[in-house]
Amino acid sequence: MSYYGSSSSGGWGGRRVEYGRTYVVRPKGRHQATIVWLHGLGDNGASWSQLLDSLSLPNIKWICPTAATRPVTAFGGFPCTAWFDVDDISVDGRDDIGGLDASAAHIANLLSSEPPDVKLGIGGFSMGAAAALHSASCYAHGKFASGIPYPITLSAVISLSGWLPCSRTLRSKTESSHMAARRASSLPILLSHGRVDEVVSYRNAERSVETLCSSGFLYLNFKSYNGLGHYTIPEEMDDVGKWLSSRLGLDRSR
Repeated sequence: MSYYGSSSSGGWGGRRVEYGRTYVVRPKGRHQATIVWLHGLGDNGASWSQLLDSLSLPNIKWICPTAATRPVTAFGGFPCTAWFDVDDISVDGRDDIGGLDASAAHIANLLSSEPPDVKLGIGGFSMGAAAALHSASCYAHGKFASGIPYPITLSAVISLSGWLPCSRTLRSKTESSHMAARRASSLPILLSHGRVDEVVSYRNAERSVETLCSSGFLYLNFKSYNGLGHYTIPEEMDDVGKWLSSRLGLDRSR
C-alpha cells in the first residue's frame, strides 16, 4: 500500500519525486526490530548501510533509502539528494512542509509491510535526523501535516546531529489532542549532537530538545559529545546501540 501517494515516487511541489536506491541490511539473528535510517544532505543510503551492518545489533533489520535528487535552496538551487528543501539548516529555517510530508510518507511505506510483531523505528543523521523527527511528530499527531492519517506505530526515533523542523507549531498541535499528548509522552527519542558541530550548531540541538519537552515528548534522552563536529564516531554509535537494545528490549541473540 502507498500512503500519501509515495512509494518509489510521489508528489512534491507539483512534481514527481523519484527516490534513489534503497539498501537493506538483514538481521543476523532473530528479527525483532526494523529501523529506517536516513542519510544527510547530498549523501546516499549505501554509506550508512555499511556502517550499520558493522554494529553488534543482530536483531535489527536496517532499511537505508536514498533521497530524491532535487534543487536545494541552501546551495543556490544546486540539485543534490535531499529529503526536503532547506534554506537555513537550523530550527529557524523555512519549513518545506510538502517535502517533509512526502519523505515521511516514503519512510512509512518502507515500514508498512514489516511483520506485525516487529518493532518499528526511524533514525537519521543531519537532514535525515530532521526528517526522522518530523516523522515522530506525524506519529504523535496521528496524521501528516497534510491531514492524511499516519499509518504506522513507532517504537523509537533517533536524531544524530540534526534539528527539529516545524518547531514553531509543534506544541499547539500536541496540546490540541489527548491522543497526541499520550503518543508524544510515550515515544522514546534519542538525540545526539557534537558540541563543536560546524554545520548544525549545538544550540539547534538544545532548542530542539527544549521544544520537544515543552510539546509533551517526555521520553527523551539527549547526549552531547565534546570535540565532535558534524560527523559520527564509534562512541556515539555504540551509545545508539545500547539505547536501542534497552528501549526495544532486544535480546542480542543470534
